Amino acid sequence: MSAPLRDPKRWLVLVAVTLAFLPVVIDMTVLHVVIPTLTQSLGASGTEVLWIIDIYPLLMAGLLVPMGTLADRVGNRKVLLSGLAIFAVASVVAAFSTSAPMLIGARILLAFGGSMIVPCVLGIIRRSFEDADERALALGLWGTIGSAGAALGPLVGGGLLQHFWWGSVFLINVPLMLVVAPACYFLLPRKEATTPGKWAFGQALLLIAGMISLVYAIKAGFGGSKPLAVILPIMAFGIAMLTLFIRAQLRSDNPMLDLSLFSRPAIVAGIIMALVATGALSGVELTLAQELQYVIGKTPLEAGIFMLPIMVAAAIGGPVAGWLSNTFGLRRVATLSLLLAAGSLAYLGSADFRFPGFDVPAALAVAGLTLSIGLTASSIAIMGSVEPEKGGAAGSLEGTGYELGSGLGITLFGVFMANVFGRAIEIPPDLALPLAEQASRSIGDTYLVASQLPGEQGAALIAAGKAAFSAAHVTLLSVASAVIAALAITVYMLLARYRPIGRASH
Repeated sequence: MSAPLRDPKRWLVLVAVTLAFLPVVIDMTVLHVVIPTLTQSLGASGTEVLWIIDIYPLLMAGLLVPMGTLADRVGNRKVLLSGLAIFAVASVVAAFSTSAPMLIGARILLAFGGSMIVPCVLGIIRRSFEDADERALALGLWGTIGSAGAALGPLVGGGLLQHFWWGSVFLINVPLMLVVAPACYFLLPRKEATTPGKWAFGQALLLIAGMISLVYAIKAGFGGSKPLAVILPIMAFGIAMLTLFIRAQLRSDNPMLDLSLFSRPAIVAGIIMALVATGALSGVELTLAQELQYVIGKTPLEAGIFMLPIMVAAAIGGPVAGWLSNTFGLRRVATLSLLLAAGSLAYLGSADFRFPGFDVPAALAVAGLTLSIGLTASSIAIMGSVEPEKGGAAGSLEGTGYELGSGLGITLFGVFMANVFGRAIEIPPDLALPLAEQASRSIGDTYLVASQLPGEQGAALIAAGKAAFSAAHVTLLSVASAVIAALAITVYMLLARYRPIGRASH
C-alpha cells in the first residue's frame, strides 16, 4: 500500500491547534490558588465558589460530544474558530467580573468555547496526519501541551497573583487567542470532508442534560454536600435523559453519536485509560500537595518545587509515548507504562517525604512520566481507530474522558481520603464532641479546630491529624496503585487486535 498524501503545512497546523488547546487546559486548574483572593474580592459564598470551580468541567463534560459531532457535520475549521472567539470574549468577561454570578456566567461561556475547541483540535490532528507513525508523534506533542498546561495552571495563577489582580489569570488568554485565531484561519483548509446529516439539536439537549445531571449527582453524592433526597432524583433524571438519548441514536438514520465506535476495543481502552490516568494524576497531585503542606510543613512554593519531578516528567511523556508506540507497539507501551505507574504509586505510598533522598523524586518522575504516557496512549488508540471524518466525534469522547477523569478523580480521592482519615484519627479524649466531629472531617478542619484550643491541646490534636493523614495517604496510594495495575491488564486484553488506520507501508 502506498503512503498516504501528507499535508505540507501539517506541523504548522499542529503548533497552531495545540496552542489553541493550551488555555483550555490551564483554565481547568488555574483557579485553585486564586480562590481565596477571588472569594474576598467578590464576596462569594461557599456555594458560589463551588459553582465557579465546578461549572467549567461540568458543562464541558456534557458539551464535548455534541460539539465534536457538530464539527464532523459542518467542519472543524468553522467550529474551532467560533470556539476561539467565544473563549476570548468569555475570558474578558471573567477577568472583569464584578460579582460571583457574573463570573459563573463567564465560566459557562468559557465551557462553551472550550468544548468547541477540544474535539476540533483532535479532529484536525487526525485529518492532518494520515500516516499512523507521524500521527502518534503529533498526538504525543499534543499530550505534552495537555499535561504541562494542567500541571502549570496553579503555578501560572500563583505567579500572576503576586503581581496583578485575580482577573489576570483569565486575561492572559486573550493575547494568545489573538495570535492563534488568525493562524488557524489561514492555515486550516477551507474545504474538508464532513459527515452527512443534520445536527440534531434536540438530541444534543438530551445528552447535555443527562451528562450534567449524572456527573453533578455523582460529585455531590460522593462529596456528601447534598442529601440523598436531592441526589437520587437528579441522578434518576440524568439516567432517564441518557436513556432517551441512546434510544434516539439507535433509531436515527444520522445519529449524533455513532454508538458503533464503542464496538471498537481500542476506543474503549482509550476512554478507560483517559478516565483512570487523568483521575489518578489529579488525585495524586492533590494528595501529595496536602501531605507536604499539612504534615511536613512546607510552604506552597516549597511543595510546588518538591513536586516538580512529576510535573516535568508529565510534560515530556507525550512525545516519548509517540516514539515508543511507533518503536515497540502501542499495546506493550500502554500496558508497561501503567504497570510502572502502579509500582511508583505503591512506592510513594510507603515513602518518607521528610527524607526524600533520590528515591522519592525518582518515583515522582516515574509516576508523572508513565501516567502521561498512558494518557497519550489513550489518544493514539482512539484517534488511530477512526476514519478522518469521524475524528471530531472520537476526539470528543476522549475529551469527555479527560474531563470526567479530572473532576471525578479529585472528588473520589478527596472523599476516600476523608473517610480513611476520619477512621484513623485518634481525637484527644478531653475534646468537646462538636469540635471532635469537625476535627475528624479532614486535616484542614483539624487545623481549624486546633487554632481555637490552648497550646498543648492544639498541638496534640495537630499531631493526631498528621498521623491520621499519613496513614490515609498510604492507604489511598496503595488502592490507586491496585486500580491502575488492574487497568493495565484490561488494556492489554482490549488492545490485542489493535491496528491503526493509516499505517504507511515500510
